[in-house]
Formats: sequence, C-alpha cells, structure tokens
Amino acid sequence: MNRRKFLHLSALTAPLLAAKKSIAGNFEAPVKPIVISTWDSGMAVNAAAWEVLSKKGRALDAVEAGAMKMENTPDCCVGLDGYPDRDGIVTLDSCIMDEYSNCGAVAGLERIKHPVSVARKIMETTPHVLLVGAGAQQFAVQNGFPLESGELSESAKKAYADWLKKSEYKPVINIENLPVRQAGKKGNGPFAPMFFEDGSFNHDTMGLVAMDSSNNLSGAVTTSGMAYKIHGRVGDSPIIGAGLFVDNEVGAATSSGLGEEVIRICGTHLVVEFMRQGLSPEMACKKAVERIVKRNPKKAKELQVGFLALNKKGQYGAYAIQKGFVFSVKSERENQIHQSKFLL
Repeated sequence: MNRRKFLHLSALTAPLLAAKKSIAGNFEAPVKPIVISTWDSGMAVNAAAWEVLSKKGRALDAVEAGAMKMENTPDCCVGLDGYPDRDGIVTLDSCIMDEYSNCGAVAGLERIKHPVSVARKIMETTPHVLLVGAGAQQFAVQNGFPLESGELSESAKKAYADWLKKSEYKPVINIENLPVRQAGKKGNGPFAPMFFEDGSFNHDTMGLVAMDSSNNLSGAVTTSGMAYKIHGRVGDSPIIGAGLFVDNEVGAATSSGLGEEVIRICGTHLVVEFMRQGLSPEMACKKAVERIVKRNPKKAKELQVGFLALNKKGQYGAYAIQKGFVFSVKSERENQIHQSKFLL
C-alpha cells in the first residue's frame, strides 16, 4: 500500500473508529447518581442521601444528609447516643469533603448533635480544615448549633457501668455487623447499640461516598469513636486522607475499623492513588489492606479494617482484612447490601 492509498483508507475508517469509541463511551458511562456506605446500617443512610441525589442534588448535600441520618437515630452507636470514653464522656469525630477538595472536620467534639454539619460549616466559612475539643464546640455554638445535655443514653449508661467492673479495653472484630442476639442487648433494629454482657464494645463508623448526576463526588464520615478509649483519642474518621479522601478526577474512598492502622498508611488517600494508577476500586482497596497486613502480619490477625471505594465510572468495590465487613449500595440499578472480600 502506498502513502496516498493509506491516507485515503485512514480518512474512510476514522469515522468508524470514532463511532466505536462513542459506543464504548456510552457503554462505560458512569452509573450516576450513586451512593455507597459502610455496614448494613448504610441502607437507611443511603435512603436519606438518595432523597437528595434523586432530585439532581449535589453529592455534598447527599452525604451530609446521610451522615445526619445516623447522628439522628436514637440508640445509635454513632452520635450522642454512642458509647463513652473511659471517663464516661461521649466525644464525636466527623469530616466531609467535596468535589473541589474543600474539606472540614471536627474531633473530640462534645454535646453537639450533628458533627458532620459542624465539619461542613468549618469547610465553608473558615480557612481551616480541622477543629478539636473545646474549640470545635465553641465554634459550633457560635454558629447556632445547640449545646445538648451531655447525658449518656440509657443503654450507654448500662454498658459503661458494666465496663467499669473490669475497665478492660477489648475491641471486638466486626461488632458493628453482629446480629442483635449475639450482642446480648435489649432493643430492636439495626441501629440499636451493641454490647456484650461483660461490657466489651468496639465502635461503629459510618462512612459514605456519593456521585451525583453531574458526575461530581463527595464523601463524609461520622463516628463516636471507639468505646472506652483514652479521653482525647482520635482515630482515622476525621482525618482527611485516612478515614476519607475525595479526588473528583479519580474517585473517593472511606474506611471503617481500627483507625490507628488506617492512619499509619494514609489509607483512603492510598486507595484513591491506586485507582489513579488504573486499578479497580476493589483492587485498590485490596492493595491498601495488604499494606496494613504486610506491616505487621501477626497483629493483623487480631484486627479489622475495611476500605470502600467509588470511581468516576460509578464502579465500586471494597476489601477488608477479616471476613464480616459489609457495605450498602444505592443507585437506579440496585439497592442492596454486599459482602466485602477479605484477605485473611
């Protein structure tokens, strides 16, 4: 074939190639809107977020609504009804991040019902990212957030009294997902707090990420942290790049589990960077889990961390150290709970 024939043939085939690319582009169109969240309690959280997303609302508004759902739920392990630290004080951590890499967070916040909304207020009205303790509470009150009583819920009081008998800290893997009857508690529903007869209790973290109809990503995390922790302890949940990270060009990720291990590897930032390199959400989460296990294989057998990720194609995935991590998904195509794959 001479050069002239080659150029002529190229001119004829170019539109066909473009058409194929267009078809492929349509096939790979993002599943949007979509919201994914940690644990089976994420079903109700996703429903609250979907109220925003289904009306072409912004992903940022959706993840805040979802987090507030958990914080609003009576006898929930997240929020003011959560379990206290070793001094009998409930402290809350939360963060939020939007499609422009704007972010806000609070840690060690006391007596404020909606830490996620305080985090958003920090993001939108201050030059800072993270406020902690008394300063975070002062900021919240000055911006119109009511100061609650600080009294423990009845179930938290009982659990704390039981724990004080031994004052031992024994995190239990996947306690967030144990059936009610195994937890030995009173009450019904997926949000009721879980404690064992010996008073041992772990934690519950609600992390969610969403993509809206404009193909923009946002995420939020809210937690009361680990029960019976040292007063002042902060885990990964309010730390951008640990408990949550959003990159609107690539994807978003959140985590649940032993926060100290997530912090050590900047877990969610790592997941997003693996997706940037071309890995699927599931494989990106797996690589981050492997990083934790490789650091201390013996210790990894006794702890749980799970990562959850969503990319710009609307593809999602999760991976955990141990069996038992589950996550919830809501889109126009599905509304269900998935079991995460696991390494050990």
